[in-house]
Order: sequence, then structure tokens, then C-alpha cells
Amino acid sequence: QVQLLQSGGGLVQPGGSLRLSCAASGSSVSITAMAWYRQAPGKERELVALISPANRTTYTASVKGRFSISLDYAKNTGYLQMDSLKPEDTAVYFCTYPLVPGGSWGQGTQVTVSS
Repeated sequence: QVQLLQSGGGLVQPGGSLRLSCAASGSSVSITAMAWYRQAPGKERELVALISPANRTTYTASVKGRFSISLDYAKNTGYLQMDSLKPEDTAVYFCTYPLVPGGSWGQGTQVTVSS
């Protein structure tokens, strides 16, 4: 069983940056991919970014050029670097791994973009 522990997030002004972390732990766990989702109040959870085992990245259109997903294999940790943040990026962000039905999820972290 994979456990995912998220950190980062918080309150930032429009145009600012945040980095979310997602540390994986568990017996014989070695992350090879990761996805980040977000859920804003009253909205469905949406995929924000994904990095595949082949190290290919995918982003939802609204964050392309502003967000960057990466993995640190040595630390078994995934990251979501978020730059040029906008108020519409406000949501609870979740990481998930492995990318299969029933995969583990992080506990969620609030990101609020507001002046």
C-alpha cells in the first residue's frame, strides 16, 4: 500500500508561485509516475498535470506554460511547481499514485490565490 503525504500550498497573491510536494512511502514503493488533480468549491475534481513512466508530461489547457510537474526518484517525491498563479487556480490539490483504479491519494492541500 502506498501512502502519499502532501506539503506546500497556502495563500498567495495573483502572479505568485507555490510548489506542492507529494512524498510516497510504503513497502518497496518506487514512484514512476504521478498525477495532480484539483477541486474547486462546487466543481468536479479535474486533472491538472500528469507525468508518465516515460517522463512525458501532460497539462490541462488552463495551466500550460505556468505549471510544471516533476519527480525526484531518489526522494520518492513528486512536485507541482505553480507559477503566475491566478484566482481561478484556487482549489484543493491532490496527488495520486499509482495511476490505476484504486491508486492512493494524498490528503489534499489548499491553494488560495487572492489579493
